[in-house]
Amino acid sequence: MGSPVRYELLGPLRVVDNENSASLSAKKIEVVLVTLLIKAGQVVSTDQLIAEIWLDDPPRRAIAALYVYISQLRKFLARPDQRASPILTKPPGYLLRLGTDETDLQIFERLLNESRNHIRERQLDQALATLQRANALWRGPALSGVPHGPIIDGLAMWLEHAHLESVEMEVATRLELGQHSTIIADLYTLTTHHPLREIFHQQLMLALYRSGRRAEALQAYHSARRILNDELGLEPCRELKKLQQTVLGNE
Repeated sequence: MGSPVRYELLGPLRVVDNENSASLSAKKIEVVLVTLLIKAGQVVSTDQLIAEIWLDDPPRRAIAALYVYISQLRKFLARPDQRASPILTKPPGYLLRLGTDETDLQIFERLLNESRNHIRERQLDQALATLQRANALWRGPALSGVPHGPIIDGLAMWLEHAHLESVEMEVATRLELGQHSTIIADLYTLTTHHPLREIFHQQLMLALYRSGRRAEALQAYHSARRILNDELGLEPCRELKKLQQTVLGNE
């Protein structure tokens, strides 16, 4: 029996088998595979798949086209050591059976849960190592290049939040471990890419302050305040304001 296949969703879709990766060039077939992977072990109806591929504007022969996509997908996933296809016909649709195969999403979720347990137990070195492994799975925006229907869109939104949570946890853990000066450059990047996420501004201020760079910490506060004001008409949250007072020496 060959080694398990890994389906990678945390970036452009690809299928990795024995460290050899393969991608699909046809977007509609990508949509079918991703939808079946999201619902792995569950029957996805033909109506759901048609809605995922064509949204509210399916062609007249949508069912026939879907049958062709499933057939092509079975050929794409065929392996010499495996007689049965992982895609089963199960009325009213199809089911993808993972078996010993897995997705990088499953690995990410497992590592994220492990890191939460390490943090609860105050095992910060283990938590950091686990979070770094989890975040290293990301090769870009999840499912980048795959057209989004309702099922895929729901997963993509959840994944974006989960990834940011994982990055926040990694930064917080590094700060607790005293890695203030080594994380400053990463935090400047994070505040640039996610300017409305106040936690990254807060973490940047804290890293600068604990590195003895008070003036830059105050600059980071004023930058965050200006962005929030210009973009949303809001003042910084209570935590940011409190940290500003701490940097000023008022607390």
